[in-house]
Amino acid sequence: MLLISCPNCGPRDETEFHYGGQAHVAYPENPNDLTDREWAEYLFYRENTKGSFAERWVHSTGCRQWFNMLRDTVTYDIHSIYAMGQPRPDTQPGLAPGAATTGATAPTSSEGV
Repeated sequence: MLLISCPNCGPRDETEFHYGGQAHVAYPENPNDLTDREWAEYLFYRENTKGSFAERWVHSTGCRQWFNMLRDTVTYDIHSIYAMGQPRPDTQPGLAPGAATTGATAPTSSEGV
């Protein structure tokens, strides 16, 4: 089980949350101008990263707010939780990929996984 630290409610069991897919997937600027293939790529094609991966989550049984999480898909370790609309923490200057951020919500990790 993961212990996820909701930015609004604090640490909660993962059963209170729902996964929302890959984070930072921008909506097409002119969706009506896309070909069928381009639209399908927007809807269905996602990275399948092994390692550090940015995801969207919603606290569905709590505050019902969306947030982003940087999580390792191999170890399930949560590196950082950050607000929607903010850049992925490991893309900030001077921060190594997969490194935990400072000043963010306290990272949590999996229990027994």
